[in-house]
Amino acid sequence: MSIEVRGVNKSFGAFKALDNISLDFPDGELVALLGPSGCGKTTLLRVIAGLERADSGQVLLDGEDATDRDVRQRQVGFVFQHYALFKHMTVFENIAFGLRVRPRRTRPSEKDIRAKVSRLLDLVQLGWVADRFPTQLSGGQRQRIALARALAVEPRVLLLDEPFGALDAKVRKELRRWLRQLHDELHISSIFVTHDQEEALEVSDKVILINKGRVEQFGTPWQIYNEPASAFAYGFIGAVNEFRGRVEGDFVRVGDDLLSLAGAKFQNGQDVVAFVRPHETEIVPDIGGGHGITAKVHRILGNGPVTRVELVANGESRKGETDFFEVEIPGTQLASLGIATGQRVKLTSRRISIFDQQNGNERP
Repeated sequence: MSIEVRGVNKSFGAFKALDNISLDFPDGELVALLGPSGCGKTTLLRVIAGLERADSGQVLLDGEDATDRDVRQRQVGFVFQHYALFKHMTVFENIAFGLRVRPRRTRPSEKDIRAKVSRLLDLVQLGWVADRFPTQLSGGQRQRIALARALAVEPRVLLLDEPFGALDAKVRKELRRWLRQLHDELHISSIFVTHDQEEALEVSDKVILINKGRVEQFGTPWQIYNEPASAFAYGFIGAVNEFRGRVEGDFVRVGDDLLSLAGAKFQNGQDVVAFVRPHETEIVPDIGGGHGITAKVHRILGNGPVTRVELVANGESRKGETDFFEVEIPGTQLASLGIATGQRVKLTSRRISIFDQQNGNERP
């Protein structure tokens, strides 16, 4: 089912949670709403579900205005972060609940309910826990049961609010893979909220990046990571080294150092911010003069095939605290670099993205 949001606004007192949001969610795709805490992503999900009413704007489902419809009329399945399972009911009864409370004229027979619940338990690979209670399950199992319960009522849209937020890292990764496989089987239009960048990029077909109630960028995971549309998008997605300075000819002056603009065109004297990914940052010897950001090797973390070098900038940052940078290099190259803790080096890169500090827009 296609989902459209047109000019949606929502405020809580003086706080603007959603600021004129307009989006078109692709039919049958798994879309992530990504952003920092308090950016409005959960509010938008609840407005789509009908759990929250927008101050203005429309929600269209399959082209029909659903703005004034209640939750049941919208036929959405909602999965919460903390499962919301009924503790006094068995797993089987939890899944069957939505079917049993239907009006008599639309309620399936007991035989059909049992058959459907059994199919869903098989789908989430938990048929053997049907007679257990939620407290007897692990967090990952409870979340799969919560998803089965949401699917039991045959929703046209599946909405998930931080579905793996309460789980440990290993279980989260396992469930992310499982959710992706499940979606590929069902092809139901799905939207899930997360503040975990890795989760959004790994699981979704499309990512909507939200900041302060507005859409910063909408695109594929590849586009969001490799072609960030703003300074916020670049700084939020993935690890990044950030350098703030002022344009001087073909360079950015960062303190006493010069960093190449790498072909970007800015006005002389303009305040800019430059971003470089750790794996695209290079460490070169500090032999006096030359271009690059002066830094000192703080720690060398050589666990696994990739070595992470943590460096500290000379002087103080704009916040009065020490600036740290990271560089990722193949472990096999560490010896050839010949670096050691406490050594002064310079940081350079052949790929730098530069944005205007004032409005966060990138220049060609």
